[in-house]
Parts: sequence; C-alpha cells; structure tokens
Amino acid sequence: MHIVLPDPVKKVIDILEKNGHEAYAVGGCVRDSMMGKKPHDWDVTTSALPAEVKACFDRTFDTGIEHGTVTVRMYGESFEVTTYRVDGDYEDGRHPKDVTFTASLKEDLKRRDFTINAMAYNETTGLVDLFGGAEDISSGIIRCVGDPKERFMEDALRMLRALRFSAQLDFMIEEATLSAIKELSGTLSKISAERITAEMIKLITSDHPEKIEAVYDTGLSAIFFPEWDEMMATPQHHRHHCYDVGHHTIEVMKHVRPDKVMRLAAMLHDVAKPVCKKTDPHGEDHFVGHPQLGADMSRDILRRFKLDNATIDGVTVLVRHHDERPEPTKRNVRRLTSRVGADHMPGLLELKRADVYGQSEYKREEKLAELDETERLFDEIVSDGECVRVADLAVTGKDVIAAGVPKGPEIGRILKKLLDMVIEDPAKNDREYLLARIDEWKKQ
Repeated sequence: MHIVLPDPVKKVIDILEKNGHEAYAVGGCVRDSMMGKKPHDWDVTTSALPAEVKACFDRTFDTGIEHGTVTVRMYGESFEVTTYRVDGDYEDGRHPKDVTFTASLKEDLKRRDFTINAMAYNETTGLVDLFGGAEDISSGIIRCVGDPKERFMEDALRMLRALRFSAQLDFMIEEATLSAIKELSGTLSKISAERITAEMIKLITSDHPEKIEAVYDTGLSAIFFPEWDEMMATPQHHRHHCYDVGHHTIEVMKHVRPDKVMRLAAMLHDVAKPVCKKTDPHGEDHFVGHPQLGADMSRDILRRFKLDNATIDGVTVLVRHHDERPEPTKRNVRRLTSRVGADHMPGLLELKRADVYGQSEYKREEKLAELDETERLFDEIVSDGECVRVADLAVTGKDVIAAGVPKGPEIGRILKKLLDMVIEDPAKNDREYLLARIDEWKKQ
C-alpha cells in the first residue's frame, strides 16, 4: 500500500527521523488516503517527546502539550505532532486521568477507537496496520480496536462516533461493536451537549442521513434526543402518508441538500406531531398546529444542543412555515415571502418539496406542480424587485416622522399598514402615493 504524503508532511516526518526519532502519519488521514479521499488534516505521531519535537522545528506551539501534542508550523500550514502515548484510566467516561508517553507505536495504536483509525504510515516503513484496519475498509466495517466495551467505557462518545463514521463512509457496524453500543448507551449521559452535537451534525449532513435510525435503534437518542424516539413511535394513519413520523422524517432528510440548517429543519419539521396527534372517528390521524408548536420545540431542542442563534433562527423559520400551502398566486407568494423572509424562501421551497417526496403518492404530482408554480412566482418577484418587506418601501420611518407622526409604536404600525397595501398592489410602492397615505392616516 502506497500513500502519497503531501510534501510538508513528508518534511515533518523526515526531520524527526533525521533526528533519530520514529514518525508516521496516523489516523483519519491514513484512512481517507486509502479510500481515495483527500484528508482534511494530517496528524503525525512520533516516538519523540514533546520537548524533543520542539527542538527539531523552528516554529511550534504548545496546543496540547499535557497530552503530548505540539503544533508544528511549516510552509504556512499547521500539523499536530503527538508523542506515542498510553492513556490512563478514564474515570469520567470522557477523558483519561493522565497519559504516559511510550516508545512503542503499537501501544499508541492500541488506545485508538476503531481499526480504520488505528493505522500509521511513512515512506520508510510503509503501512503499519496491526488491527486489520485495511481489511475492515475493504469490507466496509466499523470495528473497535480490541474489546468494544473497554473502548466505549473509556469514552462514551465513541458510540455516537461509530454511527457517524457509519453514515459518512456508508459502512456497517460490526456485531460485537453494535452490541456494546446498545448495552452501554446510557453512559452517553456523561458526555457534554457540545460533543454530542458535533457528532450528530456530521452524521445528519453526511451522504447517508438515514443512518439516524440507528441512533434510535441503539438507544442513544433516548439519552439526548427523546423527541426522536417519540417520532419513531408515532404512526400516521392518513391518505397523505405511508410512513410513521420518524421514517417520513428520514425520507425528507434524504431529499434536502447536506447543509446543516436544511438537514436540521428536515429532522425537526414534524417534531411536534406526537404531541399534536388526534385520531378522528374514521381512524384518520390529524396533527393540527404541529408547525407552530414544532418551531417552539425546535428552538428548545437546538438550544439544548448548544447551537448558535443563526442556526436556531434559520431552522425555526423553516419548521414554522413548512406546512403552509397558499394558492400559488403572485399576491399569495408575496405574502408568504414577507412572512418567511426572501432569504429563507429557497430553503422553505426545498423543504416543502422534500416533504412531499416523504409522503404517499396521493396527489403528489399536484403538490409538486403547486410548488413549481410558487417557485416560479417567487423568482419573478425577486427579479422584478417587488416589495416584500418594510425596507423595500419607497418611504422610511424618517419620512413618517417628518410627516408629523410622533416617535413610538405608531410609526411601526403605519409602516406595516403601508407594506400590507404594497404587497396587495406593488404599483402603490410610489413615494408620493405613500406619503399621501401617511398624511391621510395620521389624521385618523
């Protein structure tokens, strides 16, 4: 097996070797190279102690010195160089109490999570694969190094990482590894929301978001996302649906692009259905009010996941409006755009189209045709520069004040009234006409 190392990586390894140390590219970069993918980062492991690493290079930074990691700057790039180490006891199920440096590459590789991540390579020795990582790549398998229970008890996040790698690589999880995840799923409660969320985002934005079903099957979602368990357990007896809420959601996720906001919105668009479900006397299920409640629930869930406000706002807008189906007329589309925001409309249309593909075939063509027409009208509104927000009006708040309206909430009320009028008839977005309306209304 020959791996093409970038010149700076070869230089880092070469310098360490010339100074009497072992050094290898290690981990994910080796895995990705073997799979024909371009690695995001190149990590180097070495027998050199941190002080010895620093002595070999002109520019270094102590980014993780207590764990043996030194960042080396070379040719404008940064490379993490870590001393071979053996982890101490994981007392909290998250971090080793301490680390011990070792001169043995084997001991360093033994502590790693999965066989596909426990390989090393340099041009002197070639591939070092002590645990069958190359074979597991060839077979498409995620397998722990050594005893999976030990690996997961060391760091419970590895359970979710296994599912994430399964989604990113489209690999199966080996039977003993999967069994250990199910047995130890409760220990995920020791892991911070930030670390869990980082893995979940990688999973759902992968090419295989359907692997989120395994998060439920293994019991992991019960620990940090119980709403997902409720969705997976909620049937939808209705002519518009052929899946339960969870599997419908998975289909929707598969039909939107792998963007964080889009996949989260798809994941959460029906999160309130289990709460809102009512069954009529004919046995049909209805979910009145689920978009509005779903937006509120989504905000709470994403805050629990410690996501940023921009992401939360983007997702909740899409969830709140995903079920609106106004007749596709120019006026209705202007109104929808005004409610949603022009920036969110393309995403909303994408989500709505995916929602249709996740339903039964009942009236599917009719629904898609409506969306096509809505999209055509929206594009026309944007192209024509039609007014859909207060900022697009031919007058401003200053004009309202200049017309003699005192500062306060009345200004906003008048601007909103002007916007409603202009959305009804774009030709009325004329400065003189609007100023005349302001004069007329301030007297009322």
